[in-house]
Amino acid sequence: MHHVKMINKLEDPICQTQKLDSIGTLAGGVAHNYNNILTIIISACAMLEKNAIGQPEQLILISLINDSAERAAKLNQSLLAFSRRQPVSKQSRNLNLIVKNTQDFLVQIIGEDILLTTYLPDNPLMIMFDSGQIEQVLMNLAANARDAMPHGGILNIAVSQIENDGTVQELEGYRSGGYALITVSDSGEGINKAIQLRIFEPFFTTKVMGNGTGLGLSIVYGIIRQHGGAIHVISELGEGAAFRIYLPLCDQHTE
Repeated sequence: MHHVKMINKLEDPICQTQKLDSIGTLAGGVAHNYNNILTIIISACAMLEKNAIGQPEQLILISLINDSAERAAKLNQSLLAFSRRQPVSKQSRNLNLIVKNTQDFLVQIIGEDILLTTYLPDNPLMIMFDSGQIEQVLMNLAANARDAMPHGGILNIAVSQIENDGTVQELEGYRSGGYALITVSDSGEGINKAIQLRIFEPFFTTKVMGNGTGLGLSIVYGIIRQHGGAIHVISELGEGAAFRIYLPLCDQHTE
């Protein structure tokens, strides 16, 4: 009985958020210190490169070190995004326009076998957001959906407005008021419950080794949380998956 109760508690949205926030705090601390180490390595490579002019064998080794350090730096930026320590430039933007302007990029990501459909409301939904980051959120979710539909399917992005009046379980603990809701759903293979519990954790992946880093959805999670929002996944095996993203509207958002 105790084991069943513990599992049920882990499935609670608030408990899941607390778990991911704890992982984010650890990841952010590691990433911050790791960044200092990488800065020294990359700077040292630049100085060594100047001193190795005319020594091709040395230049090749220096280039290998520098390339590896640059790849590590990109992974580090992903950890900073997950831990919400990545700098953002937020402005008041119409979410509908951001989604509309991203559609061409999403079509390229998902390929010809997947149909992209969108629903945008007539009224503008103003949010405080870094537009580049919300584009990254949509592109990462589109790539995730593409992998879940290897034989083709449908990817739908629907934007709507809801009111957090205390009855929305997924927004329990969040401020009350108006929210923009982005639902990104696919007709793919679906996600089992065990994976759903870990899907936003950094470096967690179901792909074979060498395919992906397992950072795509953790970056999405970090970006949404950094902007005062929430993200949840709803899925059943064989019935596709839906990612629900909640973002506070401007008149409910305090810097």
